[in-house]
Amino acid sequence: MTQLSRTKTAIILTFLVFMWGINWPLSKFALHYTPPVLFAGVRTLIGGFILLLFALPKYKELHLKETWHLYVISSLLNIIIFYGLQTVGLQYMPAGLFSAIVFLQPVLLGIFSWIWLEESMHGLKIFGLVLGFIGVGVISSSSLTGHISIVGILLALGCAIGWALGTVFIKKTGHRVNAIWMVTLQLIIGGFCLIGFGSEFESWSSIAWSIPFVSVLLFISFFVIAMGWLAYFTLVGAGEASKVGAYTFLIPLIAIIVSSIFLHEAITISLFIGLLFIVVSICFVNIKPKTIAVRQQVEVKEI
Repeated sequence: MTQLSRTKTAIILTFLVFMWGINWPLSKFALHYTPPVLFAGVRTLIGGFILLLFALPKYKELHLKETWHLYVISSLLNIIIFYGLQTVGLQYMPAGLFSAIVFLQPVLLGIFSWIWLEESMHGLKIFGLVLGFIGVGVISSSSLTGHISIVGILLALGCAIGWALGTVFIKKTGHRVNAIWMVTLQLIIGGFCLIGFGSEFESWSSIAWSIPFVSVLLFISFFVIAMGWLAYFTLVGAGEASKVGAYTFLIPLIAIIVSSIFLHEAITISLFIGLLFIVVSICFVNIKPKTIAVRQQVEVKEI
């Protein structure tokens, strides 16, 4: 495990949170120029080929014959479902609002990790999970008055569930594959699948290959997808996964602020209150009681 200095950790974490935050309004903007599924496929495929440059030196760690099914399952959950539903869902809801619901993911991850990974489920985490669901309920309440699309809410929840399941799957099988190869191949496999699906139901001629669209496409593919995932695995590899989880709440906040400034999306009271619940819930889910933290330190020393 390669340790990072506090300065490097802060820089990489800031980059990751900011890139994944502005991804939502940028993707919403790009949908003015392209059908959603084709856009999801093209950007993930480009990101995958960029990461391939970093993965190729580790070709001996691929072991494709033994692990191909792991890459396929991961691409289904983390790319086809997550990016596919994300891009389609942004057509139905404001980018900031959609991202706020999707970032119920850390809360769902707590439940799935408890079920399948046998991670601890202490009182603070349970309280956080409840707050998270209340937050989504508050945000979704606007759909009852017709202000928010129920389809958009369901797509956002599907996006969060797919991402949470994908994260649990990678946690459970990560020791069997190289991390860079996992994210690279899931992007390439998922990208090809989304392009194939989009080609069947959407038209390539509907894409307006203008300078604004191409610029946003390349920016998202390189900085958000390729470099974003590289930054993520750099932090995880240095043992900073808990910090990534603890600062996750900043991503929808950045998405909402940027969307309100550049896309003129309204910040409603229900959105503000609901997001506040989700932010607090993520904090509680990531807090470790002293007894658990001390126990883990003792186990590490014994090892």
